[in-house]
Amino acid sequence: MDPDLRHHSDAAGAPGPRAPVMPADSTNPFERYGWLLWSTWMIFLVFPVISALSEDSVIRVVGGLVGVAVFAGVYVLAFRGLFGRGAATETSDTIMLIALAAIAAATGAAIGLGALSFLPFLASFGMFGLRRPWTWWWAAALVVVSLALPLAAGQLMEYLILAFILVAVSLGTGTGRVMSDLGERHERIRDELTVTAERDRVARDVHDVLGHSLTVVSVKAQLAERMIDRDPERARAELIEIQTLTRQALAEVRATVGGLRAAGLDDEVAAAGVALRAAGITADLPTSTSVLDPRRRTVAAWVLREAVTNVVRHSGAQHCVVTLEESRFSIRDDGSCVAEIVAGNGLRGLSERVTGTGGELRIGRVPQGGTELEVTW
Repeated sequence: MDPDLRHHSDAAGAPGPRAPVMPADSTNPFERYGWLLWSTWMIFLVFPVISALSEDSVIRVVGGLVGVAVFAGVYVLAFRGLFGRGAATETSDTIMLIALAAIAAATGAAIGLGALSFLPFLASFGMFGLRRPWTWWWAAALVVVSLALPLAAGQLMEYLILAFILVAVSLGTGTGRVMSDLGERHERIRDELTVTAERDRVARDVHDVLGHSLTVVSVKAQLAERMIDRDPERARAELIEIQTLTRQALAEVRATVGGLRAAGLDDEVAAAGVALRAAGITADLPTSTSVLDPRRRTVAAWVLREAVTNVVRHSGAQHCVVTLEESRFSIRDDGSCVAEIVAGNGLRGLSERVTGTGGELRIGRVPQGGTELEVTW
C-alpha cells in the first residue's frame, strides 16, 4: 500500500494502541470470599443447639435442630449477597433479614428463650444489610427484645449477659459498617480525582502538542504560499515538510492520549530551531542540553515547546535566545507582545508542570526590550 494512503487510512479510523482488556471476572477476591469469614460465626450457634438438645420433647428437639440448620444456611447465603452490594441488592438484603428473623421466631416456638442466641446474628447482618440510620434502630430493637422477653418470663438475670453481648456485637459491627462506608467514599473520591487529573493531563498535553505543531504548519503554509510563484521547488519542499509535520503531530496526539509520550529536550531544541527559522526569527539555541539536570529536562522540553509557539504566534520578534543552566532555563525574545502570552491557557499549563517539579515560572519584560520566560529550581 502507498505510504500516503496508509497514513490517511490510519487517520480516518484505524484503531491506535489497544486499551488493556479487563478480565471477565475482576472482582476483588477478598470481597468474593469474604463471606467465609462471617461463616466462622456459625460456631456460636452451638448455644441454640444446646437449648434444642435440652428439650424433653422429641418434636421440640427436632424442631429446634431443624430451625438452627435452616437459620445457618440462610445466614450464609444472606452474607454472600452482602458482598455484591448495590441498589438492586438492598431490597434482597432486607428480605433476607426478615427471613432470618422469622426463622429465629419460629425456632423460638420450639426451644423458647434459647432462640435469643440468634439475636447477635441478626444484629450483625442488620448492621451491614440495612441503610443507616436504620441499622442503629434495628440494633436498639433487638436489645429491647433481649431484655423484654426474659423479663416477661421471669428469667432476666439469666439472660442479662446476652444483652451486653448484643450491645458489644452491635457496636463492633456498627463501627465496621461506618469504616466500610468511609472506605468506599474515599475510594470514590480517589477515583474521581484520578479521572480529573488524567483529564487535565490529556488536555494540557494535547494543547501543547497541537498548539506547537499547528503553529509551525501554519507558518510553513504561509511561506509555501508566498514561494509558489517565485520558487516552486522551495514551495514544494515546504509542503512536503508540512505533510511530515502533520503526520508527526497525529502520532504525538495518539501517544499523548495514551499517556505514552514524554517530551525530549534535544528533540524540542531541534524543533524550536525549525519553527523559529520558518517564522523568520533568528534562533540562538544551546548546542547541548546536558548542562541541565536530567530530572528537569522533560518539563523544560514542554516549556520550550509552548514558549517557542508563543514567540512565533504573538511576539513579532526578530531574535530569540534559549539559555540552559543546571537549575535555570529561559527563553528570551526581542518582541513586544507580553500581554497575549500571559493570557494564554498554555502558560497556566506550563506553570502547573513546573510547580509539580518544585520549580517556579516567571514571565515579564526585559530591560533591553522584549519578553523573557524563565524557569528556576
